[in-house]
Order: sequence, then structure tokens, then C-alpha cells
Amino acid sequence: MYSSSGHHSISFTGGEPLLQKDFLKEVLKLTHKENLKNYLETNGTLPEALKEVIDYIHIVAMDLKLSSSTGLNSYWEAHRVFLEIAAKKEVFVKAVICDCTQEGDLLDGLKMIREAARHTILILQPDSGAKYSAMEDKLKLFKDICRREKITTCVIPQVHKIAGVK
Repeated sequence: MYSSSGHHSISFTGGEPLLQKDFLKEVLKLTHKENLKNYLETNGTLPEALKEVIDYIHIVAMDLKLSSSTGLNSYWEAHRVFLEIAAKKEVFVKAVICDCTQEGDLLDGLKMIREAARHTILILQPDSGAKYSAMEDKLKLFKDICRREKITTCVIPQVHKIAGVK
């Protein structure tokens, strides 16, 4: 569905837009008042900030930070609470898959999706720095696991990185 201006939505994206939640909330109120659809791209780690703006959001794209992919601590609890809040709206989850991404992390993510937002779509994004041929077997395995776990999944490349947009 497109607005009368021909645009699908207004995208609020990173860095992390929820770090500026007060400003974001004021802008979202204005766009919402104009009956524009608001699309939030977020790392999914700031559930309290999301709670303050969720009434003005229509679509949430949440990054799932898998520790075996990022090399960072896991964000499972923050992601779970965030997804429960986001599930009130149209939401999908994206996870970057690297050659080092572990099956256990994927299974933990699928369990969280099943429990917090059962009908959420999971997008697997192969690391843009890896050769697709090297990732092909892992992506096939991960899609098979998602199918077995009854989570709708698709594979979409990180287009912004392929296009050189930062």
C-alpha cells in the first residue's frame, strides 16, 4: 500500500535510531499524524525505547545479533523482550550468517521467535564479505533447519553492502 505521494513508508534507520528515541518519537508523531507509514530498522537491543515509540510504528525490521556471527556477547534477553513488543506490529527479523555462525545460535534464535512472535519471518543474510559459494551449504542447512522448525525463512543478500552504501 502506497501513500498518495507514491511512497510506501518512511524508513528510520541507523546507526541505531532508538538511541535518539526522544527525537524519533517527535518525528514519528508528525509522520503518523499525516497518515504516513513508519518503518523502523533497528538492532533490537533497546526494548524500553521501542516501548515508547511502538504506537507510531507500522513495520519493524529487527536485527538478530548472533554471538557466533558478531563475536560479541549475546543479546537474547533484550531481543526476546524487544520482539514481544514489536510483535504488536508487522515485524521481521534479519540475521547475518557468516562462515563462523553456529547452528546452536540459529536454533536459539528460532526458539525465541517461536515463543515471542510465532509468525515472524526470518531473513538470513549471508555475510557480504564471504564468497557465496562458500556460504551456500551453510545457508541450505540453515533454511532446512528453519523449515523443520516451521519458521518462514528467506535468504536475501546485504544489498546495501553490495551496492557500496554505508
